[in-house]
Amino acid sequence: MKTAGYDRRARDREGISFGTMYACCSAVLTLALLAMLAACSSDSGKPAEPAKPEVKAPDLITARSAFQKAYVTARGWAPDAKPYRIESIVTTDGNGHDGKWAEWRGSFASDTHRTTKSYVWSGSAANGAPERGVNPGIEDSYSPTNASTKVFDMAFLKIDSDQALATAQKHGGEKILESAPDTPVSYVCDWNHNTNELVWHVIYGATRDTAKLTVAVNASTGEFIRVEK
Repeated sequence: MKTAGYDRRARDREGISFGTMYACCSAVLTLALLAMLAACSSDSGKPAEPAKPEVKAPDLITARSAFQKAYVTARGWAPDAKPYRIESIVTTDGNGHDGKWAEWRGSFASDTHRTTKSYVWSGSAANGAPERGVNPGIEDSYSPTNASTKVFDMAFLKIDSDQALATAQKHGGEKILESAPDTPVSYVCDWNHNTNELVWHVIYGATRDTAKLTVAVNASTGEFIRVEK
């Protein structure tokens, strides 16, 4: 038969055991709370990482699309502005194999101002590229008798750069790109005062001087004219 003293000692042991467990649990919870507070304090001290700017893909378009944008701006500069040259600008954004580039330059002349002015349309994402949109160049003197700045009427420009490329491909261009697929194809359109026609010069290379082949194409009809180089 259990005595009263025995029961009291048992209750004391249970009380001690429960108290010990409670103390241990409280200590663990306290430590966990302190760790969370320390982590929050540490995180709040860190500067927020700046959002990475979104890299926009280049806009690759044909010559006529870019030229129209430049022409509208040029008419704001001089209402009588007329074009005398359209040319692609070679960048790292593309290779011109589809008649498209991310930069095109349109050059214009004004009789009333007696000056010329160029405008670069840019959709380029390359380092150092002009701001996207139409960017004006500087004015230069103009003489209507200068053959290199012979203006032409917009109505003559019926063939786009990709169509001129299609003609040039049939006259040696295809073989060039098959043997050297990394060759850029660049484009220049101007007026030939000797034959009185608007001409696309499809250049298989970054410049005329370094070109492997240059094909002349009529910019009004799309017909092959000649191999220039």
